[in-house]
Amino acid sequence: MDESRNGIHRSAARGFSAKADIYARGRPDYPDVIVDWLRDRLGLDDGRSVIDLGAGTGKFTAYLLKTGAQVIAVEPVREMRAKIVQAQPNVVTYDGTATSIPLPDDSVDAVTCAQAFHWFATREALAEIRRVLKPGGKLGLVWNVRDESVNWIKALTAIITPYEGDTPRYANGAWRRVFPADGFSPLQEKHFPHRHVGSPDETIIDRVCSTSFIAALPADEMAKIVTQLRALIAATPKLAGKNTISVPYSTAAYWTEKEG
Repeated sequence: MDESRNGIHRSAARGFSAKADIYARGRPDYPDVIVDWLRDRLGLDDGRSVIDLGAGTGKFTAYLLKTGAQVIAVEPVREMRAKIVQAQPNVVTYDGTATSIPLPDDSVDAVTCAQAFHWFATREALAEIRRVLKPGGKLGLVWNVRDESVNWIKALTAIITPYEGDTPRYANGAWRRVFPADGFSPLQEKHFPHRHVGSPDETIIDRVCSTSFIAALPADEMAKIVTQLRALIAATPKLAGKNTISVPYSTAAYWTEKEG
């Protein structure tokens, strides 16, 4: 992984700092059932503690709070972290990375990484996560994934893929190479159907523009992409002229337990 600023990949450092507002608007939330998953699989409840690692603007943080657990957000991008402080003032928020978590050994019951683990999928990061987890603590990994079986979503992906370069992504599966991991039980997974409902501008334009390597582009290059996206919307009967659309997703949830 090519990292450039404080251990953060250059696409994340530039893109997320520049487009934190668009990220907050354009990213889908999570299905309500994820709260049950957090309780059942990660053991989160009153009296438990959890780190939201790579917390971004705090979209997943809100679901962690619904479990009743004490939530600690760790996010290295200042502009993203500010969104958490603004929206979730009761959450303890730290500047930190997956290889430098500012908490003591054996201090939390769970760590979650939502839309984030592909950025830091290394043995070093897993060792640091294991350090802060209590014995028997759980690590949860969550991603919202667009349904590529839908033709217009395939066309959308074709528009943005040429710009990704070496940017880490969930879709290429490289993050899986660190599993099985020393000191952790076998990785388990569950998938939940989900939909992102909103205007085409929110669910397509803002969503694409919040993608790290798109957000990091010069304004003229981003404008070309937006033009292509608007042409795709206009040419797709399910999207054209609609005030509200429903974009199909699957929410992929993985979990493992600290051993020893």
